[in-house]
Amino acid sequence: MRLRVEFTTEPFDLDEAPAHAVVARDVVTGAELDAVDVGPFGNTAEGDADQVLGAVTDLLRESLRAGATRVSLQVNVIREAGQGEAGQGAGEAT
Repeated sequence: MRLRVEFTTEPFDLDEAPAHAVVARDVVTGAELDAVDVGPFGNTAEGDADQVLGAVTDLLRESLRAGATRVSLQVNVIREAGQGEAGQGAGEAT
C-alpha cells in the first residue's frame, strides 16, 4: 500500500523557518520516500506505507522536541495502478 502525507508545523514564522519546521522537513527528506515536496506553508511526501508511517512517527517526535506547539497532518491511501475507485480514500485518516 502507498500513502501520501501532508503536514505543517506551528507556530509559523514568516521571517525564517523555525527549528521545528526544519527538523520535520529534514525527517521527510532523509526518509526513503518518493515525491517529497517541502514549502513554507505545507509539505507532502509519498511512499510505501511502512516508510511513510515511520517518517510520520519520527517527524512528530522530533518536531515537538524542537518546539512545535501543533502539528497538522493528513494521511491518504494512494490508488495504485490497476486499483478501482474503491482503493481511493478507503484508508484516509486525519
